[in-house]
Amino acid sequence: MTSSPSSATPPSTPPSSPPALTRIRVGSAPDSWGVWFPDDPRQTPWERFLDEVADAGYEWIELGPYGYLPTDPGRLADETAKRGLRVSAGTVFTGLHHGPGVWEQTWEHVSRIAELTRAMGAAHLVVIPSFWRDDKTGEVLEDPALTASGWRELTTQTERLGREVRERYGLRIVVHPHADTHIDTPENVARFLDATDPELVSLCLDTGHYAYCGGDSVQALETFGERIGYLHLKQVDPRILAEVVAGQVPFGPAVARGVMCEPPSGVPALEPVLAAAQGLGVDLFAIVEQDMYPCPPDRPLPIALRTRSYLRSCGAR
Repeated sequence: MTSSPSSATPPSTPPSSPPALTRIRVGSAPDSWGVWFPDDPRQTPWERFLDEVADAGYEWIELGPYGYLPTDPGRLADETAKRGLRVSAGTVFTGLHHGPGVWEQTWEHVSRIAELTRAMGAAHLVVIPSFWRDDKTGEVLEDPALTASGWRELTTQTERLGREVRERYGLRIVVHPHADTHIDTPENVARFLDATDPELVSLCLDTGHYAYCGGDSVQALETFGERIGYLHLKQVDPRILAEVVAGQVPFGPAVARGVMCEPPSGVPALEPVLAAAQGLGVDLFAIVEQDMYPCPPDRPLPIALRTRSYLRSCGAR
């Protein structure tokens, strides 16, 4: 006897998977292992970081603070290659709003890191502006709001940096909006982008810092996606963030409270961010950075394993 259509059991449908993010290359960074400084006894030793980031299933890493990983290119190439790792970028810290007077000191710092970054085959240099208040003590070092002349120096000196780094090392600078710096809120990010040459200056959109400072990363990708050359993947805990904002807590102590949290427990949701990035139609690195300084040495790897699995579920193969 044949069952009627109304009584037939429909075939089960396997759960749908998100489209593969073919333009997104995911990685992680020393930051996700609690590393903020070149040398600190509370940090994960660099050999353990390299072992564990590879064990977590990542193929790409950033250099982290200069001096944390070996600075000899030959040795670092050997150490990364034997673990199947490659370098996506180096990171520099700058105070370019102070004008030409800080150029020589800045360039001495930048050139060493740019040279190692190039030697490792990477193409990007992440540029983080200096903090306006001390990251540990909370002491206010300068006005949180730049003057018109400060903005002029910040933008013109950043363009200079972009030109010099490109011409001398063949690298592209990607400026990282960051909490407790002058490039933080969506308004300040837009002002910075409007005043800089797209040929010289791109943006590293950090989803956690942008949310920390009131921004929407999907909206940013839709509004000025052509300026975004690099991504940092990070989430914030909304409850802790509200306490941090209300108490005017500096970024360092906020991180110690756990304001940056393991995905997918925070905001922004990363799947729509990654989908919007894929929609730009360009190749982008998306490097996981879960600020956790300081943290117990056994904490990072389980989080990294879960995070890598979560990113695969978002389409980041």
